[in-house]
Amino acid sequence: MTADAAGPSTTDPNPRTWPADVPLADLDFWSGSLEEREQGFARLRGTWPMPYYPEPESPLPAGPGFWALTRHADVAEASRRPEDFCSGQGATHIPDFPPEFAEFFGSIIEMDDPRHQRLRRIVSRAFTPRMIKKFESDVDATAKEIVDDVVERGACDFVTDVAARLPLKVICDMMGVPTKDHRFVFDRSNVILGVADPEYVEQEGGGHIEALLTAGAELAELMRDLAGFRRDNPTDDVTSALVNAEVDGESLTTDELASFFVLLLAAGNETTRNAISHGLRLVTEHPDQRELWLSNFERYTPTAVEEIVRLASPVVWMRRTATRDTDLNGKPVREGDKMLLFYWSANRDEAVFTDPLGFDITRDPNPHVGFGARGPHFCLGAHLARREITLLFRELFERLPDIRTVGEPQRLRSSFINGIKHMNCEFTPRPRA
Repeated sequence: MTADAAGPSTTDPNPRTWPADVPLADLDFWSGSLEEREQGFARLRGTWPMPYYPEPESPLPAGPGFWALTRHADVAEASRRPEDFCSGQGATHIPDFPPEFAEFFGSIIEMDDPRHQRLRRIVSRAFTPRMIKKFESDVDATAKEIVDDVVERGACDFVTDVAARLPLKVICDMMGVPTKDHRFVFDRSNVILGVADPEYVEQEGGGHIEALLTAGAELAELMRDLAGFRRDNPTDDVTSALVNAEVDGESLTTDELASFFVLLLAAGNETTRNAISHGLRLVTEHPDQRELWLSNFERYTPTAVEEIVRLASPVVWMRRTATRDTDLNGKPVREGDKMLLFYWSANRDEAVFTDPLGFDITRDPNPHVGFGARGPHFCLGAHLARREITLLFRELFERLPDIRTVGEPQRLRSSFINGIKHMNCEFTPRPRA
């Protein structure tokens, strides 16, 4: 492989080279400014939509590299063809992990049919719109409590004091995790998804791998204890439903439940937290859209939430692996090739979205892939995420209508999660409810 800043070869329809000035495999690229990232991906979409990159440095043996899918059409096509582009060889990581390690942290995300379908049928019963409706009053009460805790202060860290609290409490309450363990879950999920960030994990000496394994094992142990108790003492929480659920005579094993719990707590907590955080940043930077949303909250919320998810793209990419020699929209791919589906870039594709970098709460249609593209791995928690974003912004706009970000946010050091760790905000203090 060679780095070529000038552009792809004109003779090879899919050259295994990459543009050196858009270093997607370098964490420093992801720690830079959003403008540089946007410009880099715009260049790739326009002139080199499927470059081939070396794998980033890792304690694991270096792999052959990966194709970067930057256009909406390619991301959508790969997603709808799981028989050609599978998830079971890795979905949330670029290096090839041992299968049991990958499945432990990725659960159903790291599986293919028929096993994926079997587990998804079981766990999806807890995340239907009807089930989400059942928890809606609890989500609403939690949103009110969160705003009550900051309303008199006039300023706070929006991420830790507001955005992070809602999805964490909702997921923990749904699963029946005791309140005393919520902070424990928050800290461990930060380690799992922020393993490359020195705020959460010491980077020297390779200790971050041990920290990752330890955090996952501790969450799994918490779930095993809870599942054992709920088998004999069921309540109306999701854990009780899952440990006692059967579909076509099949149920989850304790290890499958523990793995799903790790996925749910990390992914369901972190992604919604970041969508909410990016949402406040967007309404701060676009006061006209804030005023429009405030003018008729119920009317504009459905499209506003989708637009927040599009621009936030909390999960930047997912991996797929080619199961055979094939092509992707005319580009040849070999069996075993890895590809990263860059949702963040697809959601800014000029071929699909008018003014793709603009924030338009009336955008319709909005075929974003912020919950993943259509296919068997479309986000199981999309309904819940939409309700959480809706109910928290309703509470914020009703009680703190002038809330706004102040200064620059502190971003998570990650190419996988488009995270915001800290973000100051200010608002006119008001009395508690």
